[in-house]
Amino acid sequence: MRIGELASRAGVSVRSLRYYEEQGLLSSTRSASGQRRYTADEVDRVRLIQRLYAAGLSSRTIAEVLPCVDSPSEKTSDEAFERLMEERERIDRHMRELAQARQALDVIIDVNRAHRKLQARVSSL
Repeated sequence: MRIGELASRAGVSVRSLRYYEEQGLLSSTRSASGQRRYTADEVDRVRLIQRLYAAGLSSRTIAEVLPCVDSPSEKTSDEAFERLMEERERIDRHMRELAQARQALDVIIDVNRAHRKLQARVSSL
């Protein structure tokens, strides 16, 4: 199938597919006229790549995990598992940092509220 059909069937843009190829996440063959050609299996691959992006993984991390899909073995499975666990820990750290930032912002908001309330009282006198 051609790139436009794959994009349509997988629910992504043609630009995304070109990007995936640039990043080594997707491959195609070329027709005699140079057009990209894909197999029907690529629809599932693109959907998997989309799920991995939605999970917060970078293209580099996705490229590190895909060997588990392309060449399943105990080694690639273990490596993918370890990499995914590292990513989960990174996201957990980020969530903790965001929660701390939100708490700090809540303190600033409370101070601002108190100041505004005081200003309103002073203005009404």
